[in-house]
Order: sequence, then structure tokens, then C-alpha cells
Amino acid sequence: MADLSVARFVSNFGQFLKFGIVGGSGTVVNLFVVYLCRKITWWSGGIDADDPFINLFGSVFHIRWYHVFLTIAFLVANTWNYQLNRMWTFRSVTKVSWLRGFFPFLLAGIGAFLVSQVVATLLMNPTSPLHLPSDILDNSTGLRTKVYWASAISIIVAMPINFILNKLWTFRSKPKTPQVVEETEPA
Repeated sequence: MADLSVARFVSNFGQFLKFGIVGGSGTVVNLFVVYLCRKITWWSGGIDADDPFINLFGSVFHIRWYHVFLTIAFLVANTWNYQLNRMWTFRSVTKVSWLRGFFPFLLAGIGAFLVSQVVATLLMNPTSPLHLPSDILDNSTGLRTKVYWASAISIIVAMPINFILNKLWTFRSKPKTPQVVEETEPA
């Protein structure tokens, strides 16, 4: 029984490491898309990541451009990660069609994405106790751009949630159907 527990732990840990490697590549994709979105909006009209995108029901709260950037980056990186996880991390799991498997992965990703949006908002909002320091991250250069750091930190915080949701739901092993053994009557 102990050997089975050790084998299960090793298997799960190996999947977690592979999931982390895929997630690392997805993080690169995600950050690159955030970078592109920021540059495109800046070039097209001088829009900054902190600028309001939409006001929420006439309140003081806004959906900001960085929320839009992170959403676009999430969708691109989530598709990237799904394909790599399907081909490598969880390749031993019996697969359904690509689309049928993608939507549970997307929904699990949305759970982690919501956590990452909250974390990014807390890091970007200057009135938050967790805000990133504006004196260091003053958006003067790439490494001093606050939205890049908020994006990277929020991805790291959400990754374990994403793994657990995908392991238990999207890529769960299907129960084996019991085989019926026909008994023959003695002659």
C-alpha cells in the first residue's frame, strides 16, 4: 500500500513539474501579449495601463486597460497551455476531442484568472496595502513597468489553483469500466 502512495505522489509531482514548465512557457507568452497590448495602445493613442477603460455603473470604480491587457493575454496563453498540457503533461490521460477538453480547461483557467485579476488589481491600485511601489516601478523602462510585475506576480499566485482545478477536473482520469466476467455452468 505504501508503494502505491509513493508511486502516486511521484506521478502527481511529475505532472506538477511538467505543468509548471508548461505554465512557465505560458507565462512568457502571457507577458509578451501584455507587452504587445501595452505598446499597441500606447502607440495608437498614448493610453497607459492605469487609464480607465470602462466606468462601472457610474461609480468611482473602473475596468482599467491593464484588466483588458491581462484578459487578452490570459486567453492567448490559456490556449497555448492547453495544447502543451494535452500533448505532454497529461498525455497518458484518455482524451476527448480538442474542443470538448478545451472548455473545462478554459473554465478552470477562468477560476485562476479571477484570482490573478484580484491580485493584479491589489498590486496596481495605489490605495491598496499591497500596491507595488511607484517610486521604484515608475514605468520609465521595461523592468520598471508596474503592469509587467503585477502580471507576473498574479500568474505565480494563481498557478497552484490552476493546477489543482485542471488536475481534478479537466485532466482527471476516467473511472475504468468494470469488465463483465461470464460464468459458464459446469457440464
